[in-house]
Amino acid sequence: MKSKKTLVLGASPNPVRFSNKAVRSLLRHQYDVVPVGLRQGTIEGKEIQVGTPPVEGVHTVSLYVGPSRQTAYFDYIISLKPARVIFNPGTVNPAFMARLEKEGIHPVNGCMLVMLNKGEF
Repeated sequence: MKSKKTLVLGASPNPVRFSNKAVRSLLRHQYDVVPVGLRQGTIEGKEIQVGTPPVEGVHTVSLYVGPSRQTAYFDYIISLKPARVIFNPGTVNPAFMARLEKEGIHPVNGCMLVMLNKGEF
């Protein structure tokens, strides 16, 4: 396993969803991944956790939750103390990005799938 434990927030058991593709890509690249979503299910044998489960040692949070639904997760994400939060396309939230910066967490406006494929993760 590579050392950047990544929590994918908004993970879906639906294989056509980008959050599902992200979890599968992280697993293929041998990252420790924690899928968290609204519905239970599995992705490549990894259980999707529901709610705001306690997770230790998170390096990266990759968001697949739109700005209108992110507010419920602000404190949760900050409590995880990740080094960075990746705002994937459709999730950019300038107010939350500013709050993360104040907390010492680096917000990244990008696409995790592209970052992985280019070796920039």
